[in-house]
Amino acid sequence: MDEVIICEKPRSSEKIAKALFPKAKKKKYKKTYYWEYQGEDKRTIIIPAVGHLYTLKPKNPSDELFFDLEWAPIPEVDKKKRYIKNYIDAIDSLAKNADKYFHACDYDIEGTLIGYNVLKHICGEEALQKTLRMKFSTLTKNDIIKAYENPIELDYGQVDSGIARHVLDFIFGVNISRSLMRSVKESTNRFIKLSAGRVQTPALSILVDREKAIRKFKPEPYWVIKAILEDGIIALNQRGRIFQENEVEGVLGTCKGKDAIVEEVKINMITRMPPAPFNLGGLQAEAYKVFGLSPKRTQSIAQNLYLEGYISYPRTSSQKLPKTIGYEKILKGLSEDPRFHEKIAKLERPLKPYEGEKEDEAHPAIHPTGLLPEKLGKYERKVYELIVYRFISAFGGKALIESMNTKLNIGGEIFKFSRKRVAKKGWMEQYPYQKIEDEKFPEFEEGEKVPVKEIIAEENETKPPARYNEASLIKEMEKRGLGTKSTRADIISILYDRKYIEGKKIRVTPLGENIIDTLKRYCEKITSEELTRQFEEELKKIMKGKTSKDKVIKKAEEEIISIIEEIENNKEEIGKHLYKAYQKGRIVGECPECGGNLLIRYSGKTKSSFVGCSSFPECRIVYPLPKGARILKSKCEKCGLPLISYGRPRQRACLDPKCGKGEKGKMEVVGKCPECGNDLVKRSGRYGEFIGCKGFPKCRFTASLEEVKGKG
Repeated sequence: MDEVIICEKPRSSEKIAKALFPKAKKKKYKKTYYWEYQGEDKRTIIIPAVGHLYTLKPKNPSDELFFDLEWAPIPEVDKKKRYIKNYIDAIDSLAKNADKYFHACDYDIEGTLIGYNVLKHICGEEALQKTLRMKFSTLTKNDIIKAYENPIELDYGQVDSGIARHVLDFIFGVNISRSLMRSVKESTNRFIKLSAGRVQTPALSILVDREKAIRKFKPEPYWVIKAILEDGIIALNQRGRIFQENEVEGVLGTCKGKDAIVEEVKINMITRMPPAPFNLGGLQAEAYKVFGLSPKRTQSIAQNLYLEGYISYPRTSSQKLPKTIGYEKILKGLSEDPRFHEKIAKLERPLKPYEGEKEDEAHPAIHPTGLLPEKLGKYERKVYELIVYRFISAFGGKALIESMNTKLNIGGEIFKFSRKRVAKKGWMEQYPYQKIEDEKFPEFEEGEKVPVKEIIAEENETKPPARYNEASLIKEMEKRGLGTKSTRADIISILYDRKYIEGKKIRVTPLGENIIDTLKRYCEKITSEELTRQFEEELKKIMKGKTSKDKVIKKAEEEIISIIEEIENNKEEIGKHLYKAYQKGRIVGECPECGGNLLIRYSGKTKSSFVGCSSFPECRIVYPLPKGARILKSKCEKCGLPLISYGRPRQRACLDPKCGKGEKGKMEVVGKCPECGNDLVKRSGRYGEFIGCKGFPKCRFTASLEEVKGKG
């Protein structure tokens, strides 16, 4: 008897092979490694995919609308991913005609679809009839064996929901993007590369709304009146913000020269429960807050930790830790590390975790497996420890915070101040990322007279709404029902890559803002959160068997036809506005020949970007852009053109390759790396310029320009 286990990634196939069959042999088919075990009565092949091996493409590229789709091997669609053919060939050669199949890809919608497509399109429809599903949340030996010995049926609700999501994303993104680009071509005879997406465009619309709110905001002056007492105590006037200056003068006059009378002293005890265990969104938010890691990078690090067997499956919505994960066993394993042992030893038994409200049918909250890593990179270690300490703290006791609230009367005006100190640390002892309050309580009694050193009126201005960062935008998207836990970070990354947004505190570029303005004016449905949210609900219904994928796809096609009709009816105006927005967003400087605008352009013929003059064809000045180049805000000292950043590691040069012969490729050295002693050089990335070690990738030290200037 022959059986085949289909895995999602090479690393997971190795973990699964070693857990189930310690004597399995590692073999190679062409360039793909797989595992084989020959038992007495059966042969088992454990073979990996490398994520998705198949993608959607239109059956007929000449169709006006791409609704008739088929699954095709990714290398046929994207020539850059030829390596994927090695995995397809290996599975085709080794996995066909088995007696039994195990689908052992990650247990979520994407993982289910990856394995389903492998089985259907490579192994054949008949293979699906002989397939069982392995369900596990960690790549530990015990969980893998349990999943192998207790397989479940393949969940076709997950399969259909996954297929429908891919189809919806394709037909919305491709058809609407083509329609927008066609409107530009027909109205201006210019080609520009644009993209719109089912989730991407509403997400950008959120950012544009915030950008406009910030711009429209008009600061108002206000005053806050404070009483300065002894021992650094500052009491605030209960009027709060005062917007009338004459009112401020009145309060100051009333209080001048008066002592404070203690009217009330209240001591309260506040209970703080432990923080909920991490789901993916919670981990991304905390890693951004504590370490400044982008959500996408955090997700990538967590996925690697999972594949190595150190943590559970990270793409989960759950804040629950069921008993079945084995609390004691995990904590025993973690206790082998003295740092973790110190925290674990203080936990009280019986163990009962504090949990959040959110659940996930597929997986528990993110937690360590108890297996200690032997070697991790700097940020892998930081994220791993964050997960471990959060897990341990979930079993910690309640923290008690003592609060003192004091009311003072100064000449008839009421002032208040408060103090907090920790009475019992509880879970805070297990979670080192929590700030512990320890303020001194003054010994005031009601009726006591307290000298006032000074009464001041502090002038401030009202602040505009805060800009989103990647973590807060993910939280906002989750709140509004846009995207999924697995896709939100990627959607934000696309917005950066399209040059629609920039900066760590997210700013919308003129290109991004003008695109949303144009779409809202002529075809608002594209930017509609409601439409996106509605289809997210439909996808959930497919998974639960409450509707079919065909019905949802048909409904999506009708919406797309309606949107494209709106674009067609206004294509002249839309095309001109989009081209104008595109040009405005692509201006990088002034043409040295004619004074026109230098624009980033894209050649459909060569599939590459370059910089050219807006006065073309009258002015034919052109500057090539190396692959992956970024235009910097800083200028060339010799000719005044913008500098570019390009290559790996990043190098800086003038936009004009003929300028400063011999200078191209040089890096500006600004100091020495504190970690390895190599040169520190200026680099550029998604968030602008920064300082990095010349020894990258061996040394990954980075710092902001401001940090280096401050030390200089």
